[in-house]
Amino acid sequence: MEIVTVTREEMLSRVARFGEMTPSKQAFVDTRLPEFARDIYNVIGRGVTEDASLAPAIRDARYFSITYVGAEPGKGAALHAHETIEVFIPLIGRWAAYWGEDGDQEIELDPFDVISFPPGVFRGFRNIGESHGMLMAIIGSKAETEDGGRVDWAPKILEASHATGLRVNEEGDLEEN
Repeated sequence: MEIVTVTREEMLSRVARFGEMTPSKQAFVDTRLPEFARDIYNVIGRGVTEDASLAPAIRDARYFSITYVGAEPGKGAALHAHETIEVFIPLIGRWAAYWGEDGDQEIELDPFDVISFPPGVFRGFRNIGESHGMLMAIIGSKAETEDGGRVDWAPKILEASHATGLRVNEEGDLEEN
């Protein structure tokens, strides 16, 4: 490995300051459904967000991306799957991670617990605490493309989200029906 030298200015472009990040309230096709309302912050890389305007705080996302999720009690993400591993780490509050074709399997997580979902498994999460919570999601990248691919949504979620007028186009970005 070649060792490189970087300046302070170069390193500052690799710092994500939470107070300077702007979240998206519509980063995914499910976010118009009330139970899946949440704020998405792209920290490192775009990850798999479907909101093309949501720029990451740190753009260099080789082999993984990090997203913060903020949600009120009872809110979270609908059943979805990825081609890569996805890790959830509650930072504030208690969260439930659920999975399966119908989301009938569930594990409760406390702050700093970690759960890692394998590729191809429908999974979701929700804030089960009593106040606003924050969760970190880390998603791996496909080696050949260095991105996380796109989200596969459970069919019932796509049907419900399409009824709100929101869909995902061929490029994997949100658009109005």
